[in-house]
Amino acid sequence: MRKGLIRDTAVVSAMTLLSRILGFVRDIILARVFGAGGDMDAFLVAFKIPNFLRRLFAEGAFSLAFVPVVGEYRAQREGEVRELISRVSGTLGLILLLLSLAGILASPLVVAVFAPGFLDEPAKFDLTVQMLRVTFSYILFISLVAFASGIFNTYGRFALPAAAPVLLNISFIAAAWWAKPYFDVPVMALAWAVAIGGLAQLIIMFPGLWRMGLLTWPRWGWRHAGVRRILKLMGPAILGSSVAQINLLLDTIIASFLVTGSVSWLYYSDRMVEFPLGVFGIALATVILPSLSRSHANADPQQFQHILDRALRWVALLSIPAALGLLLLAGPIMVALFQYDQFGAHDARMAALSLMAMALGLPAFIFIKVLAPAFYARQDTATPVRIGIIAMIANMGLNLLFVLPMLYLEIAGPHAGLALATTCSAWLNAGMLYRRLRQAEIYAPRPGWRPVWVRVLAGSAVMIGVLGYGVSDFELWVGRGSSERLMHLGMWITVAGAAYLGALQLLGQNLHQLWQRPDMPASLPESKE
Repeated sequence: MRKGLIRDTAVVSAMTLLSRILGFVRDIILARVFGAGGDMDAFLVAFKIPNFLRRLFAEGAFSLAFVPVVGEYRAQREGEVRELISRVSGTLGLILLLLSLAGILASPLVVAVFAPGFLDEPAKFDLTVQMLRVTFSYILFISLVAFASGIFNTYGRFALPAAAPVLLNISFIAAAWWAKPYFDVPVMALAWAVAIGGLAQLIIMFPGLWRMGLLTWPRWGWRHAGVRRILKLMGPAILGSSVAQINLLLDTIIASFLVTGSVSWLYYSDRMVEFPLGVFGIALATVILPSLSRSHANADPQQFQHILDRALRWVALLSIPAALGLLLLAGPIMVALFQYDQFGAHDARMAALSLMAMALGLPAFIFIKVLAPAFYARQDTATPVRIGIIAMIANMGLNLLFVLPMLYLEIAGPHAGLALATTCSAWLNAGMLYRRLRQAEIYAPRPGWRPVWVRVLAGSAVMIGVLGYGVSDFELWVGRGSSERLMHLGMWITVAGAAYLGALQLLGQNLHQLWQRPDMPASLPESKE
């Protein structure tokens, strides 16, 4: 693994952390101003559709296909990189423009497909259609942002792409606080915030590309060899890289038939899981994909395995305590952050139920983010697709298995059944990806995994004991004032995190030494265990 991998991950994590903190502020404001009613459900569907396409085409299939190809061009034929970028930007831009226009024109049909439960509520359906016509332009802007980000990441410049989402959060906050009164339907301000935030992220990419000498005029390049390779890789990668997003959309379809507020409860719980997933999982995946691609292009399987092994160790060390923390603190988190004004105690309780179910899947979500690039870096998109199809079918079956009995027996919180199904399918997906890497002899665990697992489990047990002792029941949190809630939540998160890390240190897990070994080359560090 190259020497700067942990540094690059830290840079991406820091920028992502800034964005996630602003995202917290954004979600707190949205909960206080708009609550979890029908208007908010309508907006979340109107935002989730282009956001789904973003993760499908931009961060998902396109990035995973584009980065290995442009990395290969940079390593083997640098003089042709500008031509590749020009052709890809022209081809991608025109396809996305046509897709956006089609989405705007077909908005009623799109809403009917993705939220069929809204058809029985004409006012909610019409409002969703109106907002979708505004938000659909986001897919054009943000996909081009992903294109530019892929260039930056390939050249080892991670800060700007990681910081760009801050602008979307600022746009949301401004819309909720200041623009809302200027709209007949206040929630419409959020739809415009999506479009403006996407455009702003694209604009800030231009100066950096210009300084790198890679800001080229877009040109149509359907027949260009590099473009055709990227499109060929994108086809199967569209499904393979976005199974989790497809599962979440299936959840939205089913949630549209549930009681009002279900879509919003799932959104707020998903946002809490997205915080550690984005700060660590996506940041690490962003950094290792170019490194894995470079190792594969250089025909260096030893380095490839080292990179993957170190990434997986960090996933184990950080995702398991994060998942347990979210599970035990689900109620306090929802009360402390969101239970104000329009977002009541019932909303907090319902959102906490789905957060607990999603928290169980956090390690799997992050493992997928690390394991899937191991295939895409080798330009193997077929394997993740096959596994993704199996996981998606399993998710659909689990949705019915968990939700229908809850509806029939009138058990509170059937939306949590949707979250639990997503969690189970994510573990299936991660397990199959790992098994395939082992079978194909692409990856084998390096020495030292057993003591890592012992320390993680022992440290997690200490953290559970601390939270079990200190975290009170739900009603006590509801009865506290806002400052007291936040103070107690921050305190117990800090204490639990310190207890976990302290236990690791006492058990001999030096996080710095995990990445270094004096008798190994600098490019291939290994732990001492």
